[in-house]
Amino acid sequence: MKIAIVGSGYVGLVSGACFSEMGVDVTCVDIDERKIANLKSGVIPIYEPGLDELVARNADAGRLHFTTSLESVLDDVEVVFSAVGTPPDEDGSADLQYVLEVARTFGKNINKYTLLVTKSTVPVGTSVKIKQVIKEELARRGKDVPFEVASNPEFLKEGAAIKDFMSPDRVVIGIESDYARKVMERLYRPFLLNNFRVIFMDIASAEMTKYAANSMLATRISFMNDIANLCELVGADVNMVRKGIGSDARIGNKFLYAGCGYGGSCFPKDVKALIHTGKENGYDMRVIEAVECVNEAQKGIVFRKLGNALGDLNGKKIAVWGLAFKPETDDMREAPSLVVIEKLLKSGANVVVYDPVAMDECRRRLGDRVAYAKDKYDAVVDADALAMLTEWKEFRLPSWNVIRKAMKGNVIVDGRNIYDPSELAELGFEYHCIGM
Repeated sequence: MKIAIVGSGYVGLVSGACFSEMGVDVTCVDIDERKIANLKSGVIPIYEPGLDELVARNADAGRLHFTTSLESVLDDVEVVFSAVGTPPDEDGSADLQYVLEVARTFGKNINKYTLLVTKSTVPVGTSVKIKQVIKEELARRGKDVPFEVASNPEFLKEGAAIKDFMSPDRVVIGIESDYARKVMERLYRPFLLNNFRVIFMDIASAEMTKYAANSMLATRISFMNDIANLCELVGADVNMVRKGIGSDARIGNKFLYAGCGYGGSCFPKDVKALIHTGKENGYDMRVIEAVECVNEAQKGIVFRKLGNALGDLNGKKIAVWGLAFKPETDDMREAPSLVVIEKLLKSGANVVVYDPVAMDECRRRLGDRVAYAKDKYDAVVDADALAMLTEWKEFRLPSWNVIRKAMKGNVIVDGRNIYDPSELAELGFEYHCIGM
């Protein structure tokens, strides 16, 4: 089976590599000529564990190809996936210009039945707009070529995307006909053989499922952060509370960790888009609006704790461990670290940062406004305080004796609650975390 995937960013490239690993002949398409040239040379544009080996293996096997021209492959493929970006507009809505441009190119060039599947995260009703654009382009050509659209939202976690694709909790597919279902069943046959859940539904429900899933996870995070902040005020321990409620089978223990807020390419954007969709339809998403409000406030909690501990931050040296919004990625989009660092710089603090993989991304975003350490120990030399913002594995068991000797001060603010308060107190640190 031959397919094309338009957009060679995170979703498109991971999907393309994984489909090709299953034996599908995949062509990844992107208008960025430099990106395609790099991919042909084996240079991967994103950091995702295991992706470089997967891409190289399937490219060498002749199952994974790269091009800048969707037109050149349309006659050969049965399915085209649209995996282009849907960045937020100023009003929070999803910007569909790239999605609709794919539809426009599709309509201008198809000559036989082809299924266009949206993998990008798009608002409910986008499929109607896509079909309209394709029909308009076919009408301009005076052609009556059969086509269908479908929705196949992704549920990949950055840092574990390959595992998520190969062993999914579920595959959600929105279709409009039995024939489209058969095409998608054939494509996802390896998953059906392994008894993974492939759930077929109407397109509108598939589009909504993606937003509802991410908004629910974001809700759990903001809920626990709200509880954590109250725990501090009343003398409770949020870690104990989490264990207490997480043991309830109706609740479970996933995404119940208090911290300094969520970030990344999905949760912030999708929460905003769902709020906007509600407003477009005359409905206020009050719970989701509160989720966003709590999260934006939570991103500043580490800065507030540093200020409470140190007083005037002007001239203070603050070490920051962790820049990416989560471990196992270099993605800093909407990361709490950006909020904390901006607030520290505005307060006159001197900031030195370290992250195992996101240093180049930080340089791209912040330039020389911060200092860059060569490792986690270099970052804390003569520091008045250490702020831990991303729970990378290498931060979990550092040599505290080395850190205590290297630091000028003794303040540690743990934005992810991964350290033992009693251990650090015995070593002479002033330890602050979230919800205790």
